[in-house]
Amino acid sequence: MVAKKITKKKPVRKKKTVRRRTPKKNKVKNFQQFKKVFFEKLGVISFAIIVILLLGFLFIYQLQRTERNDYESPAVSGDYEVRRKFVDTIAPVAQRLQRQYGIFASVSMSQAMLESEFGQSLLSDKYYNLFGVKTDEHDPDGVDLMTSEYVDNKWIEVKQRFKVYQSWGASMEAHALLLVNGTSWDKDFYAAVKNGTTPEAQAKGLQSAGYATDPGYAQKLIDMMEEWNLKQYDQPVVTEESETSSQQ
Repeated sequence: MVAKKITKKKPVRKKKTVRRRTPKKNKVKNFQQFKKVFFEKLGVISFAIIVILLLGFLFIYQLQRTERNDYESPAVSGDYEVRRKFVDTIAPVAQRLQRQYGIFASVSMSQAMLESEFGQSLLSDKYYNLFGVKTDEHDPDGVDLMTSEYVDNKWIEVKQRFKVYQSWGASMEAHALLLVNGTSWDKDFYAAVKNGTTPEAQAKGLQSAGYATDPGYAQKLIDMMEEWNLKQYDQPVVTEESETSSQQ
């Protein structure tokens, strides 16, 4: 017998089938990648825009505060000790003037503090003019200075002639007399101030009488009173009833 030769069959390897992406699937993948990159960039751009807008807003806000000479809390601006000394200096004068003329000490003090920057402005420090009182262009006791005025809904710089005083006390005395006696053309020009029975009412009376061009003037005075607790300096209001009862 002839032995048969057995040959082993080589194992057949299966060919891997490569699936080709269809054009539709490629588009979906590309869109997803684009969307991811787009929103990442959009987030960065949006953040940058927000930061720029905030910085711009803060710059404009600070510029407006500077132009309007807004009152700021002593805790965040200026030298507190210098301001405290100014308040203590004018308080006795304001109290005396209230007893004489009826203008609340807290009102005249808040005006002096606001308008003179606590006695540190050029006009108040060098010329003792605490209230920005203007005078005639031919007045020998005057000085020409630039100042901010609120005209036609905007702040502008103009040159004005201001009164020069010999002391802060003289400035406060003249101011009280102006409010009590009125102007040369109208003695009742500040009647709303004289008739005010509270510091707030007198502050609003100054606003309504047109004492200052700043539309927020009265509120700034009230804020100043609260910040520095100026009502503690106000004197008892003397009325006809209280005078009658004291005489009995």
